[in-house]
Amino acid sequence: MSNMAPVSVRVTVDESDILEAAARQAHTNLSDFIRRKAVEAAEMEVLDGRVVTIPAADWEKFEEWAKSSPKTLPGLRRLAASRPVWQD
Repeated sequence: MSNMAPVSVRVTVDESDILEAAARQAHTNLSDFIRRKAVEAAEMEVLDGRVVTIPAADWEKFEEWAKSSPKTLPGLRRLAASRPVWQD
């Protein structure tokens, strides 16, 4: 773990209590729990802010694709027709 960098954060007593309870529930220690959740949140933040740029030369091809009829995917059709496992 030599490539790890320390990060310090202050939390209220109530926040600490809930973080510790969540770490115990996840069967991990507080440091690993906070690190994992912080990284997950950071990844989502970065992905949510991503902007897709389509070069002008490819715009017409993109519009053609976007306006085309959807392709039938048998596996996706079967999945959509199936009952979720949590409802069995």
